[in-house]
Amino acid sequence: MAARLRVCVVGSGGREHALAAALQRTADVVVCPGNPGMQALGIACVSRPPETIEADLFVVGPEQPLVDGIGDRLRDAGNLVFGPGAAGARLEGSKAWMKEMLAGADVPTAAYGVFDSAGPAIEFLRSLSPPWVVKTDGLAAGKGVLVTEDLDEACADVEAKLAGVSFGAAGRLVVIEEGLTGPELSLMAVCDGKRAVPLAAAQDFKRALDGDKGPNTGGMGAYSPVPAVDDDDVAAIMNGAVTPTLEALADIGIDYRGVLYAGLMLTPEGPKVLEFNVRFGDPETEALMPRWKGDVSEILAAAADGRLDSVAAPEFLPDAAVCVMLAAEGYPAAPKTGQPIYGLDSWKADPSLHLYAAGVGPGLTTAGGRVLAVTGLGETIGRARERAYEGAGRISFSGVQYRSDIAARAAG
Repeated sequence: MAARLRVCVVGSGGREHALAAALQRTADVVVCPGNPGMQALGIACVSRPPETIEADLFVVGPEQPLVDGIGDRLRDAGNLVFGPGAAGARLEGSKAWMKEMLAGADVPTAAYGVFDSAGPAIEFLRSLSPPWVVKTDGLAAGKGVLVTEDLDEACADVEAKLAGVSFGAAGRLVVIEEGLTGPELSLMAVCDGKRAVPLAAAQDFKRALDGDKGPNTGGMGAYSPVPAVDDDDVAAIMNGAVTPTLEALADIGIDYRGVLYAGLMLTPEGPKVLEFNVRFGDPETEALMPRWKGDVSEILAAAADGRLDSVAAPEFLPDAAVCVMLAAEGYPAAPKTGQPIYGLDSWKADPSLHLYAAGVGPGLTTAGGRVLAVTGLGETIGRARERAYEGAGRISFSGVQYRSDIAARAAG
């Protein structure tokens, strides 16, 4: 019998909790730094720097450490790492560079322009039809995108970003895109530098309020599978978007080992890439991990080692999963922290319900905008949805907010 791998998951949010819980089925797992909510729910956490931890495999969750080069530092020390180096992470760290890569690889995407001054940017905006899309070039925790039908709002957003008011240095270069129409789709693929294998498709919900209203957030919920997307659709996206991007990275000397996460719009002309992320999605991961069958650590280790061809492709339960994010009062603009969270101590093991701690601080209090993720499993999306909202009702803290319409349309 093979020894259990020792896996270190780097990060502190709900995505990392979901990864740790799935990896823990077959591996010995520690999360660095994790959070007190994870510890209360049975996940080992340590506050030391990842470079000081002994592990057979490091799985890096958030984008910022990847952009900052943690993958390179850990690999240079002789470690096996699932997550790209800084050169590959630029795909998410700079939307302008990403768009250049997509254009060079002939990957379908929205028409765009890149600007560092307001005059030409506003002139370009006026040449487009609504909706108008304005993005920060750099990282903005999922909140750097404005989609609006109001040209004046788009122009004001451009000026605020370029002036450094909205997102500091991350917004001093903006990408303006044509507005696309159609349902959005998240497709993540595990890559080993040469090969890529898809995970189950998911759909997330970025807007803060029901009916896709309110400001963009890091994500208020997700579900998987997506009824409108079949195996042929996934194969087409892999062949038309993911594989060409992986090959384009390899062509410029980037050995990309980690997740390529394609955020797509299913337009009447076919799928178009809105963005590529270089890590597992959040909250898509909280919906996918309970569905992932088998040994997750084996597949991630094989990808990190450049040998995906030596293991079976990921398989997923037929059950549906629906994830609902519980957010703090004031999220996303000014989340209220320090509020006691009630219900964690009474959470009981239930194979149809999963609770993941995101922004949970000392004393089990709110410590971030998105506080907890509740995922329900069921034989249908409707049943999974019922379970997720039943689970959400077990948790309370002052000002708790969550959308009531996650996966409602998919449930029928």
